[in-house]
Amino acid sequence: MKYLKLGSTGLDVSAICLGCMSFGSAQAGNHAWTLDEETSRPFIKQALDAGINFFDTANVYSAGTSEEIVGRALLDYADRDEIVLATKVHGRMRPGPNGAGLSRKAILAELDASLRRLGTDYIDLYQIHRFDYDVPLEETLEALHDVVKSGKVRYLGASSMHAWQFAKALYLADLNGWTRFSTMQNHYNLIYREEEREMLPLCYEEGIGVIPWSPLARGRLTRPWDETTARGDTDEFGKSLYSEGDRSIVERVAEVAGEHGVTPAQIALAWVSQNPAVTAPIIGATKVAHIDDAVASLEIELSDAQTARLEENYTPHQVAGFR
Repeated sequence: MKYLKLGSTGLDVSAICLGCMSFGSAQAGNHAWTLDEETSRPFIKQALDAGINFFDTANVYSAGTSEEIVGRALLDYADRDEIVLATKVHGRMRPGPNGAGLSRKAILAELDASLRRLGTDYIDLYQIHRFDYDVPLEETLEALHDVVKSGKVRYLGASSMHAWQFAKALYLADLNGWTRFSTMQNHYNLIYREEEREMLPLCYEEGIGVIPWSPLARGRLTRPWDETTARGDTDEFGKSLYSEGDRSIVERVAEVAGEHGVTPAQIALAWVSQNPAVTAPIIGATKVAHIDDAVASLEIELSDAQTARLEENYTPHQVAGFR
């Protein structure tokens, strides 16, 4: 496994992050394809055995049960001091006022709830899951600064938003002497490259570690375009992200994979990882091969000609994934 500094921090993370949205109670959440605890634990153990030390979940994943499963497994299988544990806050966790969002009240309450579910007294990377248009940004940033100073959080991260919003957050943090964001978890893959316009250059210049979500485009880059999966058939959010016009890119990934004698997943991940702004793509796992492919992708070197072929059929997309 290759380890990199997370952005401009001193934190060492594996070049692959295991995303844990697929672990949780299907009854508690709205994803019928999630794996229960007994089925999830071997994937967490496999990731650890492969050298992955970076795990990403969120309070909203399966109504908190993802955090519970991940926390118990890491307690059993890993040394907490060697693990980089990330979670997120923003989504609705209960009905009524203050049950969601990025107010000071919500952040402080949800952080403590995440700590209880994860079974730990600190979170390495605490991320805002989305931008909150209903709360003053200064309130959110000061609350996040305070949880770092309290010792409950080590580093701060953000997720999908407009580049101007992220730039404003960095500016306000610097202006007020608050802890600034160290990472950006954004939507980025061969099918969706709109982040190359502004967000990725901003992160590169500011020393922000980029940890893209859906680097395999919800699995679309790993299989023939017309092949369906249980997740693909039921993931309504995923259906809104990609369209028939992306078929040719999927076919090109398969061609390059054939030239290397590897899987399409390995090629798609290798392409993401080679971007100098990217620290570690976040991959999900519901099969042993998913983690094997992710680790193997780090050894693949794409030629300039192959990279150009992978990119040449791209067409601009509507901005997606910010809400």
